[in-house]
Amino acid sequence: MPHTEVQSAIDPVDKTVLDSSPKLTDSYGRRFPYLRLSITDVCNFSCDYCLPDGYSSTQKKSFLNGLEISNLVKAFADMGTEKIRLTGGEPSLRKDFSQIIASIAKTPGILQVATTTNGYKLKENIKEWVDAGLTHLNVSVDSLDPNLFHSLTGHNRLKEILSGIDYALTLSIKKIKLNAVLLKEINSHQFKQFADYIRERKISIRFIELMQTGDNFDYYKKHHVSAQILKNFLLSNGWTEKLREKSAGPAIEYVHPDYQGSFGVIAPYSKDFCDTCNRLRVSSTGDFHLCLFGEKGYSLRHLLQKPDQKDELKKLIVDSLRNKRKQHFLHDLDTGITPNLSFIGG
Repeated sequence: MPHTEVQSAIDPVDKTVLDSSPKLTDSYGRRFPYLRLSITDVCNFSCDYCLPDGYSSTQKKSFLNGLEISNLVKAFADMGTEKIRLTGGEPSLRKDFSQIIASIAKTPGILQVATTTNGYKLKENIKEWVDAGLTHLNVSVDSLDPNLFHSLTGHNRLKEILSGIDYALTLSIKKIKLNAVLLKEINSHQFKQFADYIRERKISIRFIELMQTGDNFDYYKKHHVSAQILKNFLLSNGWTEKLREKSAGPAIEYVHPDYQGSFGVIAPYSKDFCDTCNRLRVSSTGDFHLCLFGEKGYSLRHLLQKPDQKDELKKLIVDSLRNKRKQHFLHDLDTGITPNLSFIGG
């Protein structure tokens, strides 16, 4: 559903309901208009920094169904959430993925429906997602070198993924981003290649510092590098830091007059990184997470079964939010309960 149609779907009665609901604000005054909703932890890629041995599970999981997702999103929308990002695992592995997008896009108050995908079969599926209401697209592409991409992900599909991205650029998507995890001695020397790629493409390349999780300590020690090396490259090549919007998330954006695209830098180990936190997370099994590296999740699923549970659900969310910490403790090697980035949606 186009942005304007979503706005017009909110009538005066709906606005009154939204305005009278509790808002998502934590003890430090941070507001949260953005929800990252995992709909599966299954992934068909085996990226070195996340699932190097591929996805496996010792137990059969029951992921949130369409009705539960709808009830969840309506509650968050009542409290001021405007953006929902569908994550995984690989969210497009859900057979009802387009239906989930459509349901969220029709929710009064939701202005953006986004997804982060590995791009598998992107070209075949993206138009259906956009027709359903997808407005923003992130695709994980850690290297533009086909051989290195194959080595990193276990899939020799870079050409097909880039073709899907070029097709997505022809559709009515508000913004397209490429996500790349910054890896020392792997892709940390490829900034120029990425810059050349976005010279004529209106795409934001976002490099994200490798983060330590529960099961990647050796890999982290070997391949973590500060995002400062990217900042140095950009500043020495004529890129300038873009003025941050008040509601902006953690990415620092860089632009250049000769390039249609931009660079984004996400540096979770930088000072005061958490001060701009504007997002909350719900796992694919209905647990509410206050931080990617938090100590626990708060189960919401029992309150997602019927629409008339919404007030109780909103109260539980607001009460839980009071426990959000001021910052993560990655500097202290505390990764919380996150074993890998597919666990609650990266």
